Amino acid sequence: MKRAATFRVAVTGVGAVSAWGWGRELLWDGLLSGRTRIADRRAFDEFEFRTHIAAEVPAAPAGFAARFRGWSRLCMADRFAVVAAAEALSQARLGPTLENSGSAVIFGSSTGGMSEFEEYYERLHAVPDVSPPRHLLATQQVSAPGDAVARQFQASGPTYTISSACTSGTLAIGQAYELVREGEVRMAIAGAADGLCRITYGGFNSLRSVDERPCRPFREDRAGLTIGEGGAVVVLERWEDATKRGAEPLAELVGFGSSNDAHHMTAPHPAGRGAVQALEQAFAGSKLGPASIGFINAHGTGTPLNDAAEFQAFSTVFGTRAREIPVTSMKCSVGHLLGAAGALETVASSLCLRYQRLHPTAAAGAIDPATPVRLVENGAIPTCPLRAGVTLNLGFGGSNAALILARVEGPGR
Repeated sequence: MKRAATFRVAVTGVGAVSAWGWGRELLWDGLLSGRTRIADRRAFDEFEFRTHIAAEVPAAPAGFAARFRGWSRLCMADRFAVVAAAEALSQARLGPTLENSGSAVIFGSSTGGMSEFEEYYERLHAVPDVSPPRHLLATQQVSAPGDAVARQFQASGPTYTISSACTSGTLAIGQAYELVREGEVRMAIAGAADGLCRITYGGFNSLRSVDERPCRPFREDRAGLTIGEGGAVVVLERWEDATKRGAEPLAELVGFGSSNDAHHMTAPHPAGRGAVQALEQAFAGSKLGPASIGFINAHGTGTPLNDAAEFQAFSTVFGTRAREIPVTSMKCSVGHLLGAAGALETVASSLCLRYQRLHPTAAAGAIDPATPVRLVENGAIPTCPLRAGVTLNLGFGGSNAALILARVEGPGR
């Protein structure tokens, strides 16, 4: 059977909430500064953990309560999601509602409203005879952020959530890409959101996967990750639809791949076997090859095993260029957003292509000779023409996902 023609997929809007603040420009300016937002943790500071730092989102602007329906009943991850979605839709020149558009909402998350569930549980046990507010339970499910976006903007198309550890956001965007590319929907809101909660913070401390200092991807003295929180959204639509209504694409999404190491519950395959498969799958479905890639937005958690496996994957896919392609990681600036990490990195990669600039990797120190990447550092790599970039994520359970984004050719690009 002859395969139906596929559609080009444009990224027409991006939105972000991170430790730098509520908005993509705050994120972009923060990344370009080369500084970090990792600091002493404010949340649940009454608990004793092995580490005491995190990258927390600052308080939301006061006006948001009036802008978004049901704000008081949204969990923190819901708020990250709806604010990022509103910003992305506005940039894409879409109205405040998507009613009757059939738009898809594909989201990723690892904990959803777990922080609010923890609060409910704590209050229930503190005063057994007084029932805490029920809305703290209503948003505890992992699908809460995506469902909140669908309700807020009346998106009536397929809506579902992917929860696959730290690849959740990348997988969600990849699934949305495939829906648009194959003509199943004309538009999709895709992204992820995760809030800081005790179960993940305590869990990673118990695993001794976190560093007592801000994380330092690919550095010789790296010792673990740093937990962050936030959310990010991209608007994906058919290229012809976007240009017809006057939207200005920021980038073109041209490839997606996913895989599993089938190796270990928490450790990546030493040779990056699954990451290689995800990258090769992304290139196989793309019009571009590895030689076209001008930068890599690495998963770069700062854990010894993850960074080493990721470099091995780069070496397999890019050969000797693995030591030459500029590599950047955001996690030393905004922390590891867990299920939302890949979504935020997709936003940053789109902005790199849009502005033709690479943001530096905030951490300092000697690069590990075992992972000799060309790490983007402050002032180290000048602005240069960037045709395409790849973003890669690795997650617990052996999950891997990769996206390839291409520059939009045209005036001023």
